[in-house]
Amino acid sequence: MGGMIVSGGGGAGRRRRRSSSAGAISEINVTPFVDVMLVLLIIFMVAAPLLTAGVQVDLPNSKAKAIENPDSKPIEISVNAEGKIFIGETETTEGSLVGLLTGMLEGNEEARIYIRADKALPYGKVSEIIGMVSAAGFTKVALVSQPDQ
Repeated sequence: MGGMIVSGGGGAGRRRRRSSSAGAISEINVTPFVDVMLVLLIIFMVAAPLLTAGVQVDLPNSKAKAIENPDSKPIEISVNAEGKIFIGETETTEGSLVGLLTGMLEGNEEARIYIRADKALPYGKVSEIIGMVSAAGFTKVALVSQPDQ
């Protein structure tokens, strides 16, 4: 007797489950979303290296190792082939360079300076820029170059 009640209940339960699952599917289709995200990822991966430097400078080659573990964003000074000086992407003159750098040093004693100088510039011009940077009070100065391949 007990066997009939159990088997009858199980059959009725199966029928109910089938009828309730035959309704509309309300799941979100994420495939187009993933496709769009992958395309955006590729676009940003290609565009990111192009956004690193605003001033066009032909850097010299070097076998020096890259600086490890930069904790804060350094100040970049660029000097192009014509001898024009830029702090970041803003053009400045030799006379105002020390004053601007001294103002940037206040409150950030561990600031670093990266000098990006065109390889066509004479050594004396680059040496003058390094002298101005050290006169402003910066002790961490690095020259940026292309890795030698």
